[in-house]
Amino acid sequence: MQFYFAPMEGLTGYVYRNAHNDFFHSVDKYFSPFIAANQSERFTTKELRDVLPENNRGIVLVPQLLTNDAADFLHTAGKLQQLGYDEINLNLGCPSGTVVSKNRGSGFLSKTTELDVFLDKIFSASTAKISIKTRIGKDSPEEFIALMEIFNKYPMEELIIHPRIQKDFYKNTPNRKVFGEALGSSKNPVCYNGDIFTVKEYQAFAADFPGAETVMLGRGLITNPGLIGDITKSEKLDKKLLKDFHDRIYKDYKSVLSGDTNVLYKMKEMWLYMILLFSDHAKYAKKIKKAERLCDYDEAVASLFREQEILDSREEQIRL
Repeated sequence: MQFYFAPMEGLTGYVYRNAHNDFFHSVDKYFSPFIAANQSERFTTKELRDVLPENNRGIVLVPQLLTNDAADFLHTAGKLQQLGYDEINLNLGCPSGTVVSKNRGSGFLSKTTELDVFLDKIFSASTAKISIKTRIGKDSPEEFIALMEIFNKYPMEELIIHPRIQKDFYKNTPNRKVFGEALGSSKNPVCYNGDIFTVKEYQAFAADFPGAETVMLGRGLITNPGLIGDITKSEKLDKKLLKDFHDRIYKDYKSVLSGDTNVLYKMKEMWLYMILLFSDHAKYAKKIKKAERLCDYDEAVASLFREQEILDSREEQIRL
């Protein structure tokens, strides 16, 4: 099995990726948070920092683009190729209302005629490999039958399927029946994405889909950065290793961001997920959330690591 790290806006940028790769050495491919494709000759400073090869040494990174305009996709993909990237991922999965209202992300899935024309243009003209990350529809899982007919027309590097519809956002249960049908009917390699937070959940997935060869983890891997090692090598996450991982990210954010507020925003976002790893974590989560100065944050995190233990992902239900 190959393991990918899903793109998560605000969380899995290059600071986090580098630390995760250095400490856990378990991800086959990282995917960047999406770049909104356009005709600009330059990336924004934030976008450029995230994809610069020197900020991603030793990492297999696939940049992700968000657009419904073929010319914008090809132009931005060309700039990424100039930086050395040979695979570009198309975002057809983002469920955000502001994205969907512009018929981008999973909103594009309801425009099948336009989507087909768009894919024909980019696959005809692009010299980069193209993979797609998709949901199974906007309003109904039945939409995926027609979508698969479209996807099967094109020689994509990979089809990454998150088997929810747009309206689910991240609620309800992933529709693995539809995923199984796609696994059998796709002419392209298929990767699964969705709701694997523990070793038991991975094992259940692998038993149900023995033909699956690739899994993309997102929220489960943010929650437990060592989850892949536990899955593949039965390596229970060590608390000191997690603390060292946290400290590295914290140090790096302090070096690239200015002011307590910006650093705290990034760290608090990470703790929305990672706090679930700890026993009896509620009061510590409140302290971290309320921290307005780095010294208050330092005290809250130190007491959490000192006073609580990490749950065993083979025994506990670690779930948002």
